Amino acid sequence: MCTFIDAEVPPGWVTGVETDSLPEQAAITVETENSRYDLTILSGRTGDVLVRGGRLFPEETSARLVGSSLGGSMVKLRAIHIGFRMELYACERSIITSRVRAIRLVSGLSD
Repeated sequence: MCTFIDAEVPPGWVTGVETDSLPEQAAITVETENSRYDLTILSGRTGDVLVRGGRLFPEETSARLVGSSLGGSMVKLRAIHIGFRMELYACERSIITSRVRAIRLVSGLSD
């Protein structure tokens, strides 16, 4: 089961969301230490998303959510976790955000 939290907590695999558990067109807002990102899930199974936010995505852009990591080689695929860095692949390059502080489900589960 996914847990959505609007508070800073110690890093851990339990405080986050896996895209596999979300329906297509679910909308998520992710607050990092430095930016805010709005994601729309296109395919939870593949991690395909539309992303807008931060300095790299001023307009909605197609991307693949690779997953979450602490900046090393271990990545929790197609997941976003508080305390971890979100990793995206877009415009033929990897983008690693600052640490995630909050995840909010804007729409998608009970719509």
